[in-house]
Amino acid sequence: MIGKLAARSLRYRTGGFVATFLALFIGAVLVMACGGLMETGIRGEVPPQRLAGAGLVVTGDRTHQLSTGKKHKKTTVLAERVELPEELTRRVRAVPGVRAAVGERAFDAAVLAGEGARPVQAHGWESARLTPYQLADGRAPSAAGDIVLDAGLARRAGVRTGDSVRVAAHGGSAAYRVTGVAAPAAGRQVPQPVLFFSDAEAARLSGRPGSVAGIAVITEPGADPAAVRAGVAHALEGQPVTVLTGDGRGAAEHPEVLQGTQDLIALSGAVGGLVVCVAVFAVAGTVGLAARQRARELALLRAIGTGTGQLRRMLLGETLLVMLLAGAAAWPVGPLAGRWLYDVLVDSGMLAQAVRFRQGWIPALPAYGALLLTAVGGSLIGTRRAVRARPVEALGEAAVERREPTPPRIVLGLLFLAGATALCLVTALVLRGPVAASTAGPTVMCAAVGLALLGPWFTRAVTALLHWPVRLLTGPAGRLAVLNCRARTARTAAVATPVMLATAIAVGNLYLQSTIAAAGERVFAEDLRADAVITSASGGVDPALADRLRALPGVAAASPYVTSRAFTVRPHDGGESKKGLPLQGIGADGADRVLAPYVTAGSLDALRGSAVALPEHLARRMGLGPGDTLGLRLGDGTAARLRVVALFRGREGYETALTSAELLAPHTTAGLPGRILVRAADGTPADGLVRQLAEFARQHPGLRVEGRDAVTAEHARTSRTQASVNYLVIGMLVAYTALTVVNSTVVAVGNRRREFAVQRLTGSTKGQVLRMMAVEGTLVAAVGLLLGTLAAACALVPLSLAATGRPLPSGPPVIGLTAAGAALALTLAATLVPTWRALRARPVVAARA
Repeated sequence: MIGKLAARSLRYRTGGFVATFLALFIGAVLVMACGGLMETGIRGEVPPQRLAGAGLVVTGDRTHQLSTGKKHKKTTVLAERVELPEELTRRVRAVPGVRAAVGERAFDAAVLAGEGARPVQAHGWESARLTPYQLADGRAPSAAGDIVLDAGLARRAGVRTGDSVRVAAHGGSAAYRVTGVAAPAAGRQVPQPVLFFSDAEAARLSGRPGSVAGIAVITEPGADPAAVRAGVAHALEGQPVTVLTGDGRGAAEHPEVLQGTQDLIALSGAVGGLVVCVAVFAVAGTVGLAARQRARELALLRAIGTGTGQLRRMLLGETLLVMLLAGAAAWPVGPLAGRWLYDVLVDSGMLAQAVRFRQGWIPALPAYGALLLTAVGGSLIGTRRAVRARPVEALGEAAVERREPTPPRIVLGLLFLAGATALCLVTALVLRGPVAASTAGPTVMCAAVGLALLGPWFTRAVTALLHWPVRLLTGPAGRLAVLNCRARTARTAAVATPVMLATAIAVGNLYLQSTIAAAGERVFAEDLRADAVITSASGGVDPALADRLRALPGVAAASPYVTSRAFTVRPHDGGESKKGLPLQGIGADGADRVLAPYVTAGSLDALRGSAVALPEHLARRMGLGPGDTLGLRLGDGTAARLRVVALFRGREGYETALTSAELLAPHTTAGLPGRILVRAADGTPADGLVRQLAEFARQHPGLRVEGRDAVTAEHARTSRTQASVNYLVIGMLVAYTALTVVNSTVVAVGNRRREFAVQRLTGSTKGQVLRMMAVEGTLVAAVGLLLGTLAAACALVPLSLAATGRPLPSGPPVIGLTAAGAALALTLAATLVPTWRALRARPVVAARA
């Protein structure tokens, strides 16, 4: 009986149920899309391209166990590629079932042909059999001056067999003779351009003659892959290696996917959780307003003896029926949304295109679980007051709105506000730098939930604050609108809550991103004292060039520069993040001229070999000083013991240790410094230095020169590109929350047809009613905007103090103005359109409805 009544209700109250359907449908789609991204990250499938002919691939193990307590550890990813000793290739070759084991060398290079440089990945010719590549023309490279290009690269570079072409690699460049052009075997595609040197030349240019990037294994025909893998693992027992098979082999070609997939898992989990929180708000608000719209009907049911359990089951049954429809509609749309998000992440550079998008049936389970949680939770919360009213009081409560929150709601609201206060204090007093952003999202949500639960109190306070200005500026329509809002505080709070939530999410998260980005850009610009930077088209610069640059007139200092990340090891725990401690490798000669560390103890002149300089606060936390020894696990997994030679003032939250370039560079994937920083001598203008260095670069093909402004601008562009993913996420959440604004406002206005009719019967015109509703919508939007700004400020003020030392966040005012304008426009549109539709009916007919 209850189920039939719920089903019939859907036929005659389509407005409220359509709003509930949209809230549930979009929430399910977003959660399912996030589930697809999480499945993609967890699987981490990278179909092999260049290594498609290898049955399995052995690479260095890049996982690192980071201690988080006495018994707790978490797995993270090393920053650099882990090389393998070349002699391990012979062990693998001896395993039964192995036809061939190829020591794979891979390094960046650039073909300098025509107008510019074309970045490529270079290998030894022996690895051509792994795709396999077949010669379409010419012969294989055999001498040091021979190369083979893939067909696509040769076509784009405009070269053919027999031509001479200059190639930049390992910090230098030389002319090579194109002895052949190769193409993948039929049915194989390798989008990444490659070139092949002779094996001996590839070993020399890789910079690591005794090691390989990986070992590719070709199995004998008919060999059992599982048995071969077990044999390889046994042969390499005790070595830090990872054996890749199937679609995991592509990770050897694209080592950056390991960190990218971990970031993807974290991002999808955080976004999915926020979507569920917003969805509960959306459904609870919509269902609650729909219940108020049916107050007379529900009151009559209670008065004639309907029990609270029966009424609750009826309302819950209505929501569950809508949930089933929403879930069915979301099933085909969720994977499409997930694929779109995947494409956006790939375009932004956060995720490698080589990672295969996967969305099977597994993401649907948490999506439908969240859908059920949202539907049940939202329905129970939204209809709680309607089903708990006493039978004798039910009809009275239908006519007279109850204003005060219930005691449980007050307690929960105060708890959430207390949680937001605690998070504010932690952010402002404990955290520093970008890590402070980790508490900003929870702070906004805690503050928003607390304000929503205590909405009638805060709404009444804000309405009283705006009472006189509104009445003075808007006349009789404004006075009536203010009276309506003050008389129906609960309804006003229900409509203002989605506006508050949308404002808090938009303003809080957008200014969070702009503040963190601005702080990072400012730190980078302040730390960089160099007037010019020299880089290479192949990615690595010969550090010996620094000596030649120092000899040029007008050059005060030149120093190689390389960056990486490391992990501190016990007994010295630096408390670094999951990504490790940032390291800057710099040459000791002129280090204090090209960078800006303020040394307080020791000297940067001693920054040579196994030496390190630490920020004061980091050294104090680890109990270290000049002369002490610090243990590090470098980016390629190598254990190092470094001598502390200096301390300098550093910004908390932006901890970066300085070490020597000659120590750090060999433990990076490139194996060379990435830049040479150059400082102009006194009296030499910066632009004059750039022109002089440009002339020097023309004598060394492959080198590039950039001024200080260009370098800082490029750093800012990179930061903004990385932040674009967060902006996308924020945009989705704001758009979803904006839907709840429209839903709540439309449902709330739809309940007032009889009120509008009575006003018109007593002499009000359509225009006067519309003006009254316009003022009321503006007042509701103002309440939501003020409360949303307050919730956002709970996160932004402590964040700004932690990141920049100032209370006001960084970012253009247009962010706040756009959020306010959009909230006002949405609220007015959602208010005036249904009001106009309600006024189309004749007053006498509407009053009897």
